[in-house]
Amino acid sequence: MNTEHPKRIWVTGAGSGLGHALALHLLTLGHQVAVSGHPPLATFPGDLAARCLVLDGDLSDASHAERMSQEIQDRWGALDTLILNAGSCDYLDDEVEGTALFEALIDDNLAASRHGLDSALPLLLAGQNAHVVGILSSLTALQRHESSQWPNAQNSLGQWFSEARSRLSSMEIDLTLIAPQTLKKPITQSIALPQQWSADSAALAIIDRLPQRMPEMVLEALSVSSLWPLRR
Repeated sequence: MNTEHPKRIWVTGAGSGLGHALALHLLTLGHQVAVSGHPPLATFPGDLAARCLVLDGDLSDASHAERMSQEIQDRWGALDTLILNAGSCDYLDDEVEGTALFEALIDDNLAASRHGLDSALPLLLAGQNAHVVGILSSLTALQRHESSQWPNAQNSLGQWFSEARSRLSSMEIDLTLIAPQTLKKPITQSIALPQQWSADSAALAIIDRLPQRMPEMVLEALSVSSLWPLRR
């Protein structure tokens, strides 16, 4: 990403893994970065930490999302890029397990993505050349409930992002969805083989391609935990 004109960027799910790596490299490039995620967030080097806006709260709670957006409003007055890292979820009850665990992952990420985008939308409208980026893992790209149902915005994060793109397009805001390939709605006819991505290598690859503002990017990871470590 060109840092001749630093961007104001909010990275969600930045407590660890891919989200934290994205925030770290964006800060290193000179951008202004706000981060949110499950506390405690992994630390940044001192000089970068001083330039990072840390937002405290649970994005799946609408009131928390509004408060975090207000902090960005108070600090910068606008937002140029919103990265909704919806690869996993840290806000799970210890009693959740089995099928309920996967449904909770999708439910919480749907709520966090919806509240995050809704609360940030006025900031994006005030920003420069606004861009929304959604990132899914092989877990959160799964469809909730009966898989024979056609995906919709209530049971599929991928479909929710697709419908959000249509809404944002009328406001001249681009949306890029970064996700694994799906059989029902393939992004490309080419076969994307899973790779051994690390959080750093995936973050750098994403950042390098963001200026192209592609509608979709395929990210196939051999290990979900290497990019989205789940903390209970």
